[in-house]
Amino acid sequence: MKEFLVVDGYNVIYAWPELEKLKPDLEHARSRLVSILADYSPLSGQKVVVVFDAHQVKNQADRTETVDGVEVIYTQQGETADALIERLVGGLLSEGAVYVATSDWDEQRIVFGKGAYRLTPHELRALIDRVKREAGELYVRTKPADSYLENRILDKVRSRLEKWRRGKK
Repeated sequence: MKEFLVVDGYNVIYAWPELEKLKPDLEHARSRLVSILADYSPLSGQKVVVVFDAHQVKNQADRTETVDGVEVIYTQQGETADALIERLVGGLLSEGAVYVATSDWDEQRIVFGKGAYRLTPHELRALIDRVKREAGELYVRTKPADSYLENRILDKVRSRLEKWRRGKK
């Protein structure tokens, strides 16, 4: 079953201290959030969609782009991220489980009522940290050299094969 994570971008930026301090330069904060989510997506197996409000930007059309595997959507003028997220959730639920990360209590209730799972930005941060930590532990445990055949055979057999390779009987 597919899993989707839909993130209310600005909501998370203002909730995470490391991103909030970047907010005078919103482009940098958006880029950093997308980068964090791009690292998380392949580790979790979830398809990640991040939505940013552009409802106060004049002459802004709905714009979608894919950045490092993360679908980034900017709403059109007059549309809030909440409204777009509600539409997305409705469409994605038929394809699999949907998680929505937002600190907006009303939005959490609406998506929960539609059948999606809700995450606060702090729960999302904890989830990302846990998945990265578990992936790091797995990587440390399984060193590539451990899987080499020469490291799994008996010394006696290795010695005999080495002699055979060098043409000695």
